[in-house]
Amino acid sequence: MTLVMGVDSSTQSCKVVITDADTGAIVREGRSRHPGGTEVDPEAWWTALQQAIGAAGGIDDVAAWSIGGQQHGMVALDAQGRVIRPALLWNDTRSAGAATELIAEFTADALARRTGLVPVASFTITKVRWLRDHEPENAARVAAVALPHDWLTWRLRGFGPVDESPRGPVLDELITDRSDASGTGYWAPDAWRAAPEGRATADGYDRELLVAALGHDAVLPRVLGPRESVTDADGRRVGAGAGDNAGAALGVGAVPGDVVVSIGTSGTVFAVSEQRTIDPSGTVAGFADADRHYLPLVATLNAARVLDAIAGLLGVDHAGLSALALAAQPGAAGLTLVPYFEGERTPNLPDATASLTGMTLASTTRENLARAAVEGMLSGLGAGVEALRALGVPLRRALLIGGGAQSDAVRQIAPAVFGMPVEVPPPGEYVALGAARQAASVLA
Repeated sequence: MTLVMGVDSSTQSCKVVITDADTGAIVREGRSRHPGGTEVDPEAWWTALQQAIGAAGGIDDVAAWSIGGQQHGMVALDAQGRVIRPALLWNDTRSAGAATELIAEFTADALARRTGLVPVASFTITKVRWLRDHEPENAARVAAVALPHDWLTWRLRGFGPVDESPRGPVLDELITDRSDASGTGYWAPDAWRAAPEGRATADGYDRELLVAALGHDAVLPRVLGPRESVTDADGRRVGAGAGDNAGAALGVGAVPGDVVVSIGTSGTVFAVSEQRTIDPSGTVAGFADADRHYLPLVATLNAARVLDAIAGLLGVDHAGLSALALAAQPGAAGLTLVPYFEGERTPNLPDATASLTGMTLASTTRENLARAAVEGMLSGLGAGVEALRALGVPLRRALLIGGGAQSDAVRQIAPAVFGMPVEVPPPGEYVALGAARQAASVLA
């Protein structure tokens, strides 16, 4: 049996799966927690990765590996390979002003066409600009900018700070893939090129935008093609890795025509598309996937926590909430929940609040409130589905993943809201499984 390892280094934790390269079956696995907060010392991720690998029984018998991880986080390195400051994560909003500045300098339309993105505080380019403006001495020291999965791959291959790693601080050995590069805000999908065998022939970086953000040029990870690989210090094959959503698409087996709806703490709606999308409004982020396709994505702030809130209000668990919702008629007798409990990102209403309308003596029942919660949450995600349709993305099937997808009510109501067949894959660590699938593909 040939074994491969896939890793999901997410915001909350590090998950490792070791699978049979031929069947994809999980042989063993491990995990370790990450610290909280919106900025984290990357060394904490490195420690968690080593702990998770140890919990999974090590990698001495593994033939190839790949790492998926949270997107957008800024890991700034100096010329000696040292981390300059804690990494700013995707959920750190202090760079919102930097996003506004970049849009004013280049226009939303031009940035969407050049990179597929209109900057918001989530994206790496805004964090780089924030560093230049607020910590100029640190910005001047930056020799390379990496993303979380890029940096972890570099470290596990044996590279790292001078005198602390066997292969030393070789910044040119930083690698990434097109999915994670597409979330930086300084990568151009139209400029990236690959040979027929999948080997990258152009990296696609928009250096003008990087310099506008940082104030000077810097080393950026080499963007590998979907089937390219490098080696670690022990000669194992190493895949390019992926951003978390692209890794999940690989893990769940999504193909063009599929839209993946992830119902977790927040919500994401992303489709595998053969065509690039450009949305100057910024509603749809024009990411790439981990293969040769694209991954247009819509993010929402309000997802499974909507169900948590209403279940708590009604004094039931999630199974009880589902049973109540299914006991009501579609439309909840006119009771409507607009689920913006924490503002909303799509549509862009950061100061909005939730509201309950259509309350009459007849409609205001426990069953109708439960139904309105499920329909309201799904309608918020459905707005993301409609945004993809409006850009011409073909959608034929929805795949529901995440904790909220385990609700019977969500499963039964979703097809009517999304206007297409819905499938719910069994629960799984799909980002790590997608990374493992990538590792198996580079062996092949």
